[in-house]
Amino acid sequence: MHLKAHRYFAMVAVTGSFTATARHFQVPASSVSRFIAALEREVGQQLLYRNTRAVKLTDAGERYYLQIRDVLELLDAADEEIMGKGAEAGGLVRINAPVAFGSLHIVKLLNGLYDKYPKLTVELTVTDAYIDPIQEGADLIFRVGHLQDSGLIGRKICDQQYVLCASADYLKKHGKPSSPQDLKNHACLVYKGTGGAQRWFFRTPGDGQSGGEHVEIIDVHGPLRSNNAQVLVEAALAGRGIVFFPSWLFSRESFVNQQLIRLLPQWQGSVEQSPSQIHLLSPENRLRSQKVRVVWDYFLQAIGTPPYWDDLGDGTQTR
Repeated sequence: MHLKAHRYFAMVAVTGSFTATARHFQVPASSVSRFIAALEREVGQQLLYRNTRAVKLTDAGERYYLQIRDVLELLDAADEEIMGKGAEAGGLVRINAPVAFGSLHIVKLLNGLYDKYPKLTVELTVTDAYIDPIQEGADLIFRVGHLQDSGLIGRKICDQQYVLCASADYLKKHGKPSSPQDLKNHACLVYKGTGGAQRWFFRTPGDGQSGGEHVEIIDVHGPLRSNNAQVLVEAALAGRGIVFFPSWLFSRESFVNQQLIRLLPQWQGSVEQSPSQIHLLSPENRLRSQKVRVVWDYFLQAIGTPPYWDDLGDGTQTR
């Protein structure tokens, strides 16, 4: 019986998809179907229910998958062991990231990854739509925002640090706000997604008497709203108003060259009641693979703690 058939079947069991399995192994979907059909004939059992909408395990298929899963993982571990711990990592690693984060950071970091591991191949999918990492066959997932996934191995990369800023030209004409309440009298460039226009939250430590932090929630208004953050950043650079985004959305050069000026640095900001994070995630079975593990480790080291994007080069600590 061909080992490929077992590997294809195990991946279909995880993803529920012949297409996702074919993408993972870089083979036609027809090959996956053919190998699994041969496996079913060999064992004399139907292992999968197939219809136009989904692929599901039969009772026999579920028992069979549970029996072969550990065997396949042991084989992978044995392959890596016999090749030696120092063997160069190679093969395909599939990464998923939000569009802006992937475009601004992951693409650039891949250059260093290729230099370090030239035998690796990366398939990078950027999307702001929620994906099921297991169903899609993703090896590594960058998640920006509050974490809701379960059954995944996760590492928090950082808390998102928000930056309030505007161009020097805008501030020359309209002045600097001295408090969050002043923003109500300024032209604010507001992100408007599926949840509506964002509200801006500002926190500062307590005064030492009452204890706790002071929070102000500002409903801001201005000449431009957009569901594209980079559009709003460009508008700020052009002097159209004030923007409020995580530090990773800005280029360091725009602050070093004073194209953008940070505002209210003593306040910690967010666009939700509680601060949100960036996480790196992986299905547990994928993180056991050497190639996935080295990519995981590479990204964590390359991003650093705190992440490199928090240093905007203006001498002000991002809160």
